[in-house]
Amino acid sequence: MFKEVFEPPSVGAGSVKGVSAYPGLVRGKAKIVPLDCDPASLEIEDGGVIIAVHTNPDYLPLLKKAVAIVTDEGGILSHAAIISRELRIPCIIGTKDATRIIKNGDEVEVDANRGVVGILKKG
Repeated sequence: MFKEVFEPPSVGAGSVKGVSAYPGLVRGKAKIVPLDCDPASLEIEDGGVIIAVHTNPDYLPLLKKAVAIVTDEGGILSHAAIISRELRIPCIIGTKDATRIIKNGDEVEVDANRGVVGILKKG
């Protein structure tokens, strides 16, 4: 029982680990939102996964089309966490390096039940 409670699941080289803000298991194409970018200027395919350093209200049009949210920063009361619960889409926060490891167009699996994002296929 100690391992289940205190040890994070093992993740491979093509994976990142964070904290689940809203559970679920989905797959989709990654859309990286650069920190210095205006999110309103970006397009995302329906079923895409938003990968960002953090989110704010300007991201809402993108988030409504996404199947999951993954952020480098944030806690359970962060914008991404709250919006994911409102929209009922899986969300992993606090990954620290998802925007560095995952690239635009990568096919990813977001397992927000375990807090793990895995790269299935490079884009």
